[in-house]
Amino acid sequence: MGVLTKDQLAHIERRLHEERGRALRSLGLWDRMAKADRESGDSDLSSYTDHMADQGTEAMEREKAALFATKEGRYLYRIEEALRRLYNDPENFGRCHGTGNPIAFERLDALPHARYSIEYKRQLEEKGE
Repeated sequence: MGVLTKDQLAHIERRLHEERGRALRSLGLWDRMAKADRESGDSDLSSYTDHMADQGTEAMEREKAALFATKEGRYLYRIEEALRRLYNDPENFGRCHGTGNPIAFERLDALPHARYSIEYKRQLEEKGE
């Protein structure tokens, strides 16, 4: 028997698929926003504004959207890596990559792509990693 029961593994697999869907929807929203920006940029009037604060706000919103897309992209990568680990080695899924000890099921339920136990993660954060 592995670190997690079959029921727990099935639950974590469902959670990973839920999180993957959420990240994909977020990235899809980003793709639609970027496309709309490109299309509206073709019009001379669409980008015209006579107020510098509006221009600053618009630039800030674009930067925030780009950062969001990058963050979601990294999150999606971590989710897909967790699914690969789950499918390739279900017996060891849920084992801390730092200590080899089991990761608490509650932590995996909350953060299904977790690679580290909470104890080891805290140690890493204290070291500044």
